[in-house]
Amino acid sequence: MEDVLRPLIVIGGSLAITLFIGWAVDWLLRRIDARHPETPLWGQLRRCRLPLQVTVCTALLSGSYDKTEARVVQQHGSAIGQLLALVLIAATAWLMVRVSSAVVESSYFRYASSAHDPARVRRVRTQVTLIQRVVAAVVGVVAASAMLLTFPTMRTVGTSMLASAGILGVVAGVAAQSTLGNLFAGLQIAFGDMVRIGDTVVVDGEWGTVEEITLTFLSVRTWDERRITMPVSYFTSKPFENWSRGGTQKVATVLFHLDHTTPIEEMREQLREIVQKSPAWDGRNWNLVVTDTTPSTIVVRALVTARDPDDAWAARCEVREKMIAWLRDTHPYALPRIATAPAAQPPQAAPDHDRRHDRHDHFARFEGGLHKDVPPAR
Repeated sequence: MEDVLRPLIVIGGSLAITLFIGWAVDWLLRRIDARHPETPLWGQLRRCRLPLQVTVCTALLSGSYDKTEARVVQQHGSAIGQLLALVLIAATAWLMVRVSSAVVESSYFRYASSAHDPARVRRVRTQVTLIQRVVAAVVGVVAASAMLLTFPTMRTVGTSMLASAGILGVVAGVAAQSTLGNLFAGLQIAFGDMVRIGDTVVVDGEWGTVEEITLTFLSVRTWDERRITMPVSYFTSKPFENWSRGGTQKVATVLFHLDHTTPIEEMREQLREIVQKSPAWDGRNWNLVVTDTTPSTIVVRALVTARDPDDAWAARCEVREKMIAWLRDTHPYALPRIATAPAAQPPQAAPDHDRRHDRHDHFARFEGGLHKDVPPAR
């Protein structure tokens, strides 16, 4: 009977203590979160309840499993202890990652709620995201190393590896040159402020928004909901357009190819009416000028300022659509057309005998007039 009760007491007691600790911590965090709603830290820490319970339960079982005196424990005690040690290391790493993520995210939330510069908020968001990934990677590597060192054979291998660390370091550096390059490029992007999450960029002719930045790759979401995944080293070695750097205000440009008879002043007045009614116009400036001319058309450029690239695109489309409709309805002759009628011919020169005949008639009329004006002799 004791062989059955003792394992139940040990395992049941560990589970009961684990559940009580998890409930108590969650209740305490809930009370603190209700008293301090200005920070999301305590609410974020509540997500650590599960890894905390796994860590506590594993630690309790690791310290008391040999007290059960069960036959299975006596026969496989070392294997059970090894398994519990591995679970404890993994659960501790999981808990550390969750806690660090909660602290970093709450810090970002407090900064974003008080900051007034969207560019700086995006910069901090990018840095926070990469810091979380670096912390998770470091904790994962340390946890994996600690788990491997729990095996006696791996300790011997580790000693041999330390003896030849120089050669292995050179080999690993050559083999992982691209990976390490992307890793350092990711850190350079995070703290060099070249590109941030939420920036509008143009890469290889594709316009989109930076959606995700990791230590090795960067994801750009295009306007048509496609995802372009590129190595972060691309942004440190090749030029690209960042429309969000230095402010989000943009100038929308619309070009019209029109006939030479286009009423420019009326177009300018119509553009003024369009932009004043447009929600995409930020109220800063607008303009309409003739920028070029060809033998068949003129090039009219309309400029409209906007708050961000999205509004600039909307303003460009709206001005183009409404201006073309206005020209079509009120001034259709201003739209470009292809001339199909034959060109007018220059006047032809008269033949020589015609010119001589005309000159003889002229002199004859002149002489007749003279004889008519002369008075008769007496």
